[in-house]
Amino acid sequence: MAPGTPRFDAGRSCLDLLATAHPEERIGTPQELTEWIVEAGLVPVGASLQGIDGCWVAGFRELRQHADRLMRARTAHPGDSLDRINHAARAAAPPAVRAVPGEKGHLVRELAEPVRCAALLSLLARDTVDLLTDPRARAAVRECEADGCPLLYLDTSRGRRRRWCSSEGCGNRERVARHRRRAALARS
Repeated sequence: MAPGTPRFDAGRSCLDLLATAHPEERIGTPQELTEWIVEAGLVPVGASLQGIDGCWVAGFRELRQHADRLMRARTAHPGDSLDRINHAARAAAPPAVRAVPGEKGHLVRELAEPVRCAALLSLLARDTVDLLTDPRARAAVRECEADGCPLLYLDTSRGRRRRWCSSEGCGNRERVARHRRRAALARS
C-alpha cells in the first residue's frame, strides 16, 4: 500500500481482503501484499516476511475473487468458489504465534516459525467460512450505499443503521452531493 493510504477496516479480515481491489488494486506487487498482511494484522508487527513473490500475490487475489463471489451470492453454491474457499481453509494450519518477552518486560507476539502463503490463505479462508456460516454475522454484512462504492463491511453499529463503508469517505461525499442537489433545487 502506498504510504499515507488509509487502511479500510471492514470488521473482518476476509472483508478487508475484498477491499484491496477498490478503488484500485492495492495488493498488486509483493511489497504491497507484504504491507497489507502486516497492516491487516495477519502477522505480528515486525514479523519477518520473506519469500513473498508474484505467486503469493496471485494466490491472495484468487482467494479474494472467490470470497467476493461467495459474499455477494444469492445462492448457496456460486460455481466453484465454495470448493476453492473450503480447500484453502483446510490446506494448512494458520500461522503459529508465541508470546515472548519484549521491551520493559511486556509480552509480545511473534511468529513461531516462518509463515507460508498457504497458512495465511487458510487464515483468510477460515474467516470467510466463519462469516458465511454464522447467520448473525452474515446478516450484518452490508454493501456501501454510496454511488460507485462496492465495499462490503460488517455493520456493528447501534441499531444496525450504518449506510456507508466509511463516514469520513463515502459518507462525506454522499452528504456533500445531497447538499448540492438541495441547493440546486432551491435555486431553480
